[in-house]
Amino acid sequence: MSKEQAENNGSGFDVHDFQRRIIAEFRANGGRLTGMFEGWPLIVLTTTGARTGLPRETPLGHLVLDGKGVVVASANGADRHPGWYHNLRANPIVTVETGEETYRAIAAVPQGTERDRLFERVVAEAPGYGDHQARTTREIPVVVLHRIEPRPGAERVKGMGDWIVEVHDWLRGELRTLREQADRLVDGTAATIGTTPPDLARQLRTHCLAFCGALRRHHTGEDTAVFPSLAAQFPSLAPALAQLGEQHKAVAGLQDSVLDLVERFVPGESDPVRLRAELEELAGRLESHFDFEEQTVVTALNATTQAPPSA
Repeated sequence: MSKEQAENNGSGFDVHDFQRRIIAEFRANGGRLTGMFEGWPLIVLTTTGARTGLPRETPLGHLVLDGKGVVVASANGADRHPGWYHNLRANPIVTVETGEETYRAIAAVPQGTERDRLFERVVAEAPGYGDHQARTTREIPVVVLHRIEPRPGAERVKGMGDWIVEVHDWLRGELRTLREQADRLVDGTAATIGTTPPDLARQLRTHCLAFCGALRRHHTGEDTAVFPSLAAQFPSLAPALAQLGEQHKAVAGLQDSVLDLVERFVPGESDPVRLRAELEELAGRLESHFDFEEQTVVTALNATTQAPPSA
C-alpha cells in the first residue's frame, strides 16, 4: 500500500505512522501481515527521494511475472503518480524486501505497447488494478524490478553490459596498437618503413580502417538500438544517454581526421608527429567516453539484457 492509497482509505490519522507500523509488522513477521492486509503479497520498496536524496520506504502490492518483481503505481486510482514512482524515475536503483530476502534492483518503466501488454497481465493476476485504472484518466505505470545481483546460489549470467565492456576493451587494445605503430613512424625504429611490403604505413592504414569501421558500427548500434531502449525504460538515464550520443559525434569527427591523415600518409614526406598527436587526442577522448558510458549503462544493461551469444 502506498501513501496515496492510505490517504484515500481514510482521514484524520498520521499516514507516515500508519506506514511505519505496516513496515514494522512486515519485518517482524517475515513479510506476513495480519488484519486488513492478511494474505496480501507485499514488499517494502526503498527508493531515494527525488528532492531530498534520503531513503524512502513504502509498502507496496507485489506481483512476480516471468521471475521478475512487478509493482504498479496505481495510487488506488488517484489522478497523480505516487511519490515513490517519482523517486525511482529520478534514481532507478532501489532496494526490495520480500520478507524472505532483500536485494538491490534497478527499476524499469516499460512504455507503449510493452506497458499495455504488461498491464493486461497484471490485471489478470490482480483485477483490482483494472478498477484503479478505470477511476483515472492517468495511464497507470507498471514498474519492473530487475535484480542487480543474482539470487543466492544462482550462477551469474553474462549481461549486455559485460559485453559492452569487452567491446570497449578490444577497441582500447586496437587503438593502443595504432598508437604504437605511430610511435614507430615518429622515432624511425621500424625497419620496414617505405621499404619491404607491407611497410608500416600500409599496416597502419589497414589497421586504422578496421578499427574505425568497428568503432563506427559499435556507436551506430548503440545510437539506434541500445540507447533508445534504455532511455525508454529508465527515464533518469535519458540525459546521460543523450550526452553519450553527442560524444559519439565528436569521436566520429576525430576518427575522420585520423583516417584522412593515415590515407594520405607518405613515408618520408608526411608528418608522423601530427598523426601521432591526432591519435593521442582520439585515445584520450575515447577513454573518457568509454569510462562515462560504462558508469552510465552497465548496471542497467546487465540487469535487463543478456549478452549476445558468442560467435
